[in-house]
Amino acid sequence: MTNLDLYAKAEHLLGIEEATEALYDVYRSELDSYEVKTLLDVGCGRGGFMQRLLSDGVECRGIDLSAMMVEDCLAQGLDAQCIDIAEMDGKYDAVVSIFDVLNFLDKDALLKFLDAVADRLEDDGVFIADINTLFGFSNVAEGTMSRDGGDEFLNVDAVFRGDELRTMFTLFEENQDKSYTKYQNYITQYFHKIKIFQNLTSLKLIDKQTFSLYAKGDKTLLIFKKR
Repeated sequence: MTNLDLYAKAEHLLGIEEATEALYDVYRSELDSYEVKTLLDVGCGRGGFMQRLLSDGVECRGIDLSAMMVEDCLAQGLDAQCIDIAEMDGKYDAVVSIFDVLNFLDKDALLKFLDAVADRLEDDGVFIADINTLFGFSNVAEGTMSRDGGDEFLNVDAVFRGDELRTMFTLFEENQDKSYTKYQNYITQYFHKIKIFQNLTSLKLIDKQTFSLYAKGDKTLLIFKKR
């Protein structure tokens, strides 16, 4: 099982529903400032944000590298695909990457990703994403947590060192015969300084807003326009 599919399998035990809904509100509010008729959700997860925008009359498409997430989207009748953005075509009024998507990319992958985002934007298109601040990584994300779901048990152990958050996910699922199946994998996230986003050739950073999701100043919202 890939690390992203393990995350998808364990996500319901993480207790992030309230934070996810709060982020959706932030993005929806920002998009109200733009004329958005078409939107691409990169890292769309199970499609919650697309559902919101569809109710606003926006044509939405989602992509995610977790096949499990995409299967859930398709089961809801959403337009979603398990594909890298670099392999896509088409243009959109807005592209979004919600809940740490950029932090899952190291610097080289991030720069390639941002160029690919620019290629998917209309000439006046907007790209919105959020990243963890240094405080968010070191004071919020780092640490250990456990969740007991009755017939499943999750342990998460995250260590932040050298601008990298390395998180071990360990999930136990009870089988019908009362034995357990163990799933385990690492997920790595990377801290990115704002200056990386201020010197892009394909996108112009037009606004950044530090806000609080779990603790004061743990997130930054980035808003770009296509150059």
